[in-house]
Amino acid sequence: MKASNTQTQMRKGILEFCILHIISRGEVYATDLIEELKTAQMLIVEGTLYPVLNRLKNSNLASYKWVESDLGPPRKYYSITPEGLEFLNDLHKTWKDLDTSVNQITTKAKKE
Repeated sequence: MKASNTQTQMRKGILEFCILHIISRGEVYATDLIEELKTAQMLIVEGTLYPVLNRLKNSNLASYKWVESDLGPPRKYYSITPEGLEFLNDLHKTWKDLDTSVNQITTKAKKE
């Protein structure tokens, strides 16, 4: 078994949480989302991001609007919906609980 497979699954598991958290701060362009995720060492490409954004939109957790651009075609800006904010709050509680549990397990001293 390769650690990289588990690491990839761990990242995928928290990707929606991170995306919702970013868009909860205000409208954001997909390229800016990718940049922030990459800066945070969340390795992601457009082919991964857009299906997640579509899933969030179809679940009414996120929405988007088109904004005209001086530099080219209109851009799609994403934002969180009220339902998405509730969902994010639930995920945040789950994350805190998991973080506490994992830290409790991983910081315990080895038995001798």
